[in-house]
Amino acid sequence: MTSLTVPAPIAAASPATAATPPVFGARIITGLVGVLLAVLVSGLNEMVTKVALADIRGALNIGYDEGTWLVACYAATSVAAMAFAPWCSVTFSLRRFTLCAISLFTLLGVLCPFAPNYESLLLMRTLQGLAGGALPPMLMTVALRFLPANFKLYGLAGYALTATFGPGLGTPLAGLWSEYVGWQWAFWQIIVPCLIAMAMVAWGIPQDPLRLERLKTFNWKGLLLGFPAICMLVIGLLQGNRLDWFESDLICALLGAGSLLLLAFLINEWSQPIPFFKLQMLGIRNLSFALMTLAGVLVVLQAVVLIPSSYLAQVQGYRPVQTAPIMLIAALPQLIALPLVAALCNLRWVDCRWVQGIGLSMLTLSCLGGSLLTSEWIRDNFYVLQWLQIFGQPMSVLPLLMLSTGSIQPQDGPFASAWFNTVKGLAAVVATGVIEALTTARLHFHSTMLIDNLGNSPLADRSDPGLAHRLHEQAVVLTSSDLYVCMAGVAVALILLIFWLPTRIFPPRAPT
Repeated sequence: MTSLTVPAPIAAASPATAATPPVFGARIITGLVGVLLAVLVSGLNEMVTKVALADIRGALNIGYDEGTWLVACYAATSVAAMAFAPWCSVTFSLRRFTLCAISLFTLLGVLCPFAPNYESLLLMRTLQGLAGGALPPMLMTVALRFLPANFKLYGLAGYALTATFGPGLGTPLAGLWSEYVGWQWAFWQIIVPCLIAMAMVAWGIPQDPLRLERLKTFNWKGLLLGFPAICMLVIGLLQGNRLDWFESDLICALLGAGSLLLLAFLINEWSQPIPFFKLQMLGIRNLSFALMTLAGVLVVLQAVVLIPSSYLAQVQGYRPVQTAPIMLIAALPQLIALPLVAALCNLRWVDCRWVQGIGLSMLTLSCLGGSLLTSEWIRDNFYVLQWLQIFGQPMSVLPLLMLSTGSIQPQDGPFASAWFNTVKGLAAVVATGVIEALTTARLHFHSTMLIDNLGNSPLADRSDPGLAHRLHEQAVVLTSSDLYVCMAGVAVALILLIFWLPTRIFPPRAPT
């Protein structure tokens, strides 16, 4: 079986570099941790500002609709940057490109609270998303290029933290800044971690030579087609629920034009000698399985964060700081759970497909348990569900990284990074759009059914002033239960895929 030996873009493109890899030691570990810190901060910046958006809008006198554009534009450029960052890291060198991205990301974060008007804030958030989105591919590149074979899975575990550890910290940090410090720190929280990350990257990541000759063969057509395609699709998905999807001319234009541009982009990539995406790689079973399953897993992981937060806010009146404990109980143990799962997958006699099946089963049980919620549930009732996710989340994500990177040839490493990170970014956006659409549809359905039943009941006191509020609460409870059932169904479908598509991959080992 092919082992996990995917190098970074530089290694694939430069035989001299590949022949004399840097010595693994304290500097490489420091550089890896620095990139990991920057990537986690980038993800937290998006999550925290999204959760604290109501406080930010109130402080800056921004309306609800304008606030949604701040979220959508940041996400659009962030996902688009993931697709093209691997090429840039090859051309401008991994360390130099990473440092520039962190610097721009930090500078814009400092300036955002001082924006003189809404338009300038929107522009800065859009550019900050571009810088932040360029960082996740660099983390996968560093882990696969510089770590010895026996340690690669631990590097991938660090990458998996961005999907399991980071999202759970968004609500607690948003509650901390909003309640006790100040809304500005939703932006400024990145400053100190990013400065530390820059110092670690500058000292720990080896400097590669510039390869500006690659600009002569730059795929301009791919950039001009792919970048706006991704941005239009992301904005369309994130604004769709608010604008009633295809009832809006803007959403129809964004999704329609975005889909056509994406199709043209993929056709262009098929025939390009140096593409951003190598479509032929989709013929690799394990990679295709990993990409499909990653999308489904991210939908589930997004839901298990959003459902309890929304329920507790609407039914029990919780603020983010009050919801924080149930998020932290699943997020903080990831720092221990992920290395343990990596050690488990590193055992040759352990089939990572079974590890993933068990992880998805734990997520299924968590969602089925959540479907039993009632209007009496408070924060404490969610703790058991979160305990199941402590190992369910890393066991669902890490085997996907092992399957995808262990099934490709070394020279295809840059293309695998582009595929995996772009699908990860798009899947998070699709998850948000799907969950919002399902929530709206089920909320309308249950509200209608409850009102009909009330109208048919001769004993109902329709003059009760609190009746409408109680009806809405019950509709939220039923909707939350339905969403949990849907997510359990998604997890079961992903388990069934394991029996059909992926093939066995053994853990990487150093050559003897």
